Amino acid sequence: MLPGLVEVHTDNLERHVTPRPKVTFPMLGAVQAHDAEVAAAGITTVLDAIGVGDPYGDGFRSRDQSALLEVLDTLEESGLLRADHLIHVRCELPAPNARELFAPFARHRRLRLISLMDHTPGQRQWTDIEHARIYYTGKKGWSDQQFEDEVRIAPLRQAEHAQPHRAWFTEFANTHGVALATHDDTTVAHVDEAHALGASMSEFPTTLAAARRAKALGLCTVAGAPNVIRGGSHSGNVSAMALAREGVLDALSSDYVPGSLLQSAWRLTQEGGFSLPEAMSVVSRNPARAVGLSDRGEIAAGLRGDLIRVKVLGDHPVVREGWVRGRRVV
Repeated sequence: MLPGLVEVHTDNLERHVTPRPKVTFPMLGAVQAHDAEVAAAGITTVLDAIGVGDPYGDGFRSRDQSALLEVLDTLEESGLLRADHLIHVRCELPAPNARELFAPFARHRRLRLISLMDHTPGQRQWTDIEHARIYYTGKKGWSDQQFEDEVRIAPLRQAEHAQPHRAWFTEFANTHGVALATHDDTTVAHVDEAHALGASMSEFPTTLAAARRAKALGLCTVAGAPNVIRGGSHSGNVSAMALAREGVLDALSSDYVPGSLLQSAWRLTQEGGFSLPEAMSVVSRNPARAVGLSDRGEIAAGLRGDLIRVKVLGDHPVVREGWVRGRRVV
């Protein structure tokens, strides 16, 4: 018996809404499928990571998400949600429409985390432009010419919109008591800026230097669970296991594979020198505390009854049962 997992950054819902480029599924069915998947993975609290701001205007992140919030509320009121769903809004700072698309979330009770992102090729996650090329030509189906055009235009958008949006979203988070995260911090200067902005979390730092600085300044360092399982970053950045061995890993996120979260905790005990309680804190207590949730993330008197029962097959953990607020959901 283990505490239920707390997921602070997954765009898994996006995959259910748009399972293929230019293919859209109905929101209610997509949310139900996503909810069932995360619950079966042992996740009892999920911050659905919703991107706002899309310079291309052709995807999930360019849409008004009022319907998503309505569906979540309807399913919850009907007793049809398994996991506890909160919202993490991922703000793409260089996108002209970021503030406009944020509007439906601004006063919603589910809003728990805002992250500041900048995916301009040539910096942060995409310091190596060739990794960016592989991603955009593969996932988005761009031609090489489309990618080259983006490399040329993106810095112009960044120069116009990134700093004003950074200031606005930071002010909103600090004024309304919403946790703030920075994304893909690469340098010590990036982390120093995050700390100055009032961020409590550095998610997916791309270098060991950035992770060390985040740890020193008291920011929760979040790495990807798929990175742990795969043995490295898909975009050529620092290994999550290296962060674990350096003592600068605080939390893991399943990112794009819900089932990786529990598996990665087991991997930390096998290869990272973590005890099982330490590894479970990385996927339960620590992420919960980083976003201000003090009522879950561990098994203790007075806390929520968010629990999972796990059977281990060889060295692979399998969720057999799950409870949210004491109600069985798996």
